[in-house]
Amino acid sequence: MTQGLTMTPILLRTSQRGATLLELMVGITICLLTVTVALVALMVSRGSSGTVSEASQLQQQASYAFRVICQQLRQAGSRQLDPTTTPDVQAKFYEPAGVVVDFGASPPITGKASPSSSEYTLAVNYQNINDPVNTRPPSSVPEDGYLMRNCLQEKAAVASAPLVSSQFKRDSANNTLMCAGTGAPQAIIQNVKDFTAQYLVQATPGTNDAAPTFKYVDADTAATAWLNVYAVQVCLELEGTENIDTAGAKYKKCDGSEADRGNRLRMVFRNTYHIRNHAWPATS
Repeated sequence: MTQGLTMTPILLRTSQRGATLLELMVGITICLLTVTVALVALMVSRGSSGTVSEASQLQQQASYAFRVICQQLRQAGSRQLDPTTTPDVQAKFYEPAGVVVDFGASPPITGKASPSSSEYTLAVNYQNINDPVNTRPPSSVPEDGYLMRNCLQEKAAVASAPLVSSQFKRDSANNTLMCAGTGAPQAIIQNVKDFTAQYLVQATPGTNDAAPTFKYVDADTAATAWLNVYAVQVCLELEGTENIDTAGAKYKKCDGSEADRGNRLRMVFRNTYHIRNHAWPATS
């Protein structure tokens, strides 16, 4: 009995022995390594997810801007055919009663390579056409039959503005693409690093032996031949806001030159719009 009583405290002390300092430090180190690996994996996953989300956002903005510009360029230079005249060799166009449609002073497409504060990179004009197939109830407002809208979906007044005009440029102070119609300019997309327009003009006339030739020029060169513009190439460079690792990576800007990405997501979009209407007279 005496030996059993003396062994019990020894067994209890053995079962209650704590971890040594070395074991504790090893355990803490393993825990810290596990947490570090988890945090790195989380940051990589978050960065990848953020980049994909931002790329999708920039693509949506470019798609919307191109859709707005396309709606206007498809109408550039259009005039309403007079439905009361019989068909003949030369088409006859309709002009609103009492309104002189002065197309000579407002070519279908104009622009500036380096626009000032009051100028625009791209401007589009076309006649405010009255749609004879109008299912609306009769109204005393004469412009109700005029369904054309500018880049801001503004309705042009018939008497005072027989032209529908839309103007586009980049606001360098806010990195936005501005659209101007009859009222104050408004931003339609953001994150715009650059916005340019190139114009496809006819360089040489066609002959029996050779087809006509065309070339892309900037606005300064096209200024003497706006009526010979057959297509417009629009370029948008959009810049993300999140920092990403792009060490050594380069991209091509709208002007074709290479530049560093600068740890930002940068996407360049181009689209070419062919002008459908060429019935624009030199004078009214």
